[in-house]
Amino acid sequence: MPSASAKAFSGVRTFASDVTDGFLAITHNGFALLGLAVAFLAITLFARPDLRHTGEAQLRDWLQARQVAMAPAVDMPSEPTAIERATATNPKELPNEQAAVAFWLSKKYRVAPEPLAALVSEAYALGKSNQIDPTLILAIMAIESSFNPFAQSSVGAQGLMQVMTSVHTDKYENFGGKLAAFDPVSNLRVGVKVLKDAIARAGSVEGGLRHYVGAANLPNDGGYAAKVLAEHNRLRQAAGLRPTPAAPSQPLLTAKQTVPATTAAAPVASAEQVALNTNL
Repeated sequence: MPSASAKAFSGVRTFASDVTDGFLAITHNGFALLGLAVAFLAITLFARPDLRHTGEAQLRDWLQARQVAMAPAVDMPSEPTAIERATATNPKELPNEQAAVAFWLSKKYRVAPEPLAALVSEAYALGKSNQIDPTLILAIMAIESSFNPFAQSSVGAQGLMQVMTSVHTDKYENFGGKLAAFDPVSNLRVGVKVLKDAIARAGSVEGGLRHYVGAANLPNDGGYAAKVLAEHNRLRQAAGLRPTPAAPSQPLLTAKQTVPATTAAAPVASAEQVALNTNL
């Protein structure tokens, strides 16, 4: 007579065998049903071309949508970064006029001619595209920073063109942010934008310089425009060009002159006024 353990083992084996047979039967039937479904679908699509075309179009659209969704986003900067751009060039490779200006500035301001040559070339390109005399752009750099790209004034004007970075932050967005103010070419391009707006607003170069320095609403600009225009003419002479006609200068109040009683005393430009006047 078999023992209890033998009976239990036999029962478990019979149960496992039944489960396996049932699973195989279900699987076999499932595959059979799947095959029938596929065959039925194929016959239907063959008999109904319109359904087949609709299904193909939907599948194609889904695949394209998935491809677009999975494609990595690529940010293409509209302006090259300072690392991607050469910061110096051989002045001897420039046109004669630009080379003469680069060597003259290098000697006067004791700056290496190679980085100056790159700035001169950029100033000429920007001057042409913005209809501004490039030697005027270079004259502003000379007066503002003496070609020191890291210069900063007491009111926050920064870089070669001494742009108020806090006021014109939006203009640096295409260059990677406000720290680009210390990249020479980025600062130059933003400064030319500000200068162009200033000249357009004032209607003249001298008036534009007053706007640029933040003295548009002040009685005088402290001689800023005269300094820039004088350097402008020296640069034109260095380039072998004719000097520009001298604009009538605006008289400045001296210590011996008195302000009429009906006129308020001239205000002193504060940092806030400079920022406001240069917010073009």
